[in-house]
Amino acid sequence: MDILSSLALGFATAFTLQNLLYCFLGCLLGTLVGVLPGIGPAATIAMLLPATFTLPAAPALIMMAGIYYGAQYGGSTTAILVNLPGEASSVVTTIDGYQMSQQGRAGVALATAAIGSFVAGSVATLVLALFAPPLAEMSLEFRAPDYFSLMVLGLIGSVILARGSFIKALAMIVFGLLVGLVGTDVNAPVRRFTFEIPELFDGIGIVPVAMGIFGLGEIILNLQHQESRAKVIGTITKLMPSREDLGRMAAPILRGSALGSFLGILPGGGALLASFAAYALEKKVARDPSRFGRGAIEGVAAPEAANNAGAQTSFIPLLTLGLPSNAIMALMAGAMMIQGVQPGPGVMKSQPALFWGLIASMWIGNLMLLILNLPLVGLWARLVRVPYDVLYPAIMVFCAIGVYSLSGSLVDLYLMIGFGALGYLFAKLGCDPAPFLLGMILGPFMEEYLRRAMLLSRGDPMVFVERPISATLLGLTAVAVLFILSPTFRARRDQALKE
Repeated sequence: MDILSSLALGFATAFTLQNLLYCFLGCLLGTLVGVLPGIGPAATIAMLLPATFTLPAAPALIMMAGIYYGAQYGGSTTAILVNLPGEASSVVTTIDGYQMSQQGRAGVALATAAIGSFVAGSVATLVLALFAPPLAEMSLEFRAPDYFSLMVLGLIGSVILARGSFIKALAMIVFGLLVGLVGTDVNAPVRRFTFEIPELFDGIGIVPVAMGIFGLGEIILNLQHQESRAKVIGTITKLMPSREDLGRMAAPILRGSALGSFLGILPGGGALLASFAAYALEKKVARDPSRFGRGAIEGVAAPEAANNAGAQTSFIPLLTLGLPSNAIMALMAGAMMIQGVQPGPGVMKSQPALFWGLIASMWIGNLMLLILNLPLVGLWARLVRVPYDVLYPAIMVFCAIGVYSLSGSLVDLYLMIGFGALGYLFAKLGCDPAPFLLGMILGPFMEEYLRRAMLLSRGDPMVFVERPISATLLGLTAVAVLFILSPTFRARRDQALKE
């Protein structure tokens, strides 16, 4: 009954005119950035972070969330119609989705993706509503050593699930931790790595970093490697799947929803890993695996269900533990901190309307996306023809205005440009920026919890193994490290994450 009353509060919050408007805006923008190759949800959320200053917390976070799970919907459209994934998690959808369109079944493939995403989004939101509150209650038992150990586990988990080599992912984490240390020491009036630049005394803000890496860095990379855009299929007929199609897609959608809901919670997981894992699972359980790659409807239903479920359950560790599980959630954490909201279990206690309103908005947003995607599929398909040369100047101007509007400081602009160059360098070196961003976000918190733990234990490091929660988390971290050192696991990981 408590959950029902909480959900009633959430829907009352989400159904206000302002929140409905921003939920629709987020879903629309998410679909748009999913359709347009080269503009992902990370870049869009990074660019819109300055806008959250002028909005209350609830509509700002509802809009950001809509952009994230909306991009999972939009990415399937171009993946199916033109064999060009608008979003990384839609790479798998191109394998069978485009083959279906070549066989004259583009409408059925699009409907399958939309239905699978809607069902999975609803299931994942239910999982979020059921499991987030008890997890938040449990996290209230956490103390400083437990939080430090949890963040260590989260960073190691991001290394396992990051694309590229383990060494590069570890280097990115260390670099992120170092960037997070810039500023004035909270316990002593000592400035670290500021080079006596006053604007750095309070540290480097997440907005110029995120805009640089995910905005400018992506622009430079896309200008160098402009992908050829295939010709859009002219006529899309017969959107509704047949009874046989519905029978074939039902079980894959449910399996994809379950798998995506689980993988989205893991540190470093989310939509991308979920879609690859769901496709691999369907291929293994299929009676005739040779159908995959030739237009199997299961190869569209399962990945699209999994990526949407993974996108939404990745909010669970952020809202309950304050631990962002991937780069998008790190940006969401930045948006929450801009609003003065500390991610973690305190959100549900101190701001229940915000917590439950965000969950309720996901149900509403999934329904909006279902309505948006199918009737407007022709419009989304035509948008892929927009030349990137037209898009990138507008994105750059928007980034510059957004960063400068934060504090009116040219230093922030210089930081954005510098991190844009670094973002391009990361891509050229094959380094996933997600561990860097997680390290930068979690670094200050890790330092604070480490110091607090050592202060309370009077300098005794055994406090981290004497507390059961901390010892368990460190044990899981040790297991993860053993996996990293295993050549067999590394080979399987590289195969699973190979795009």
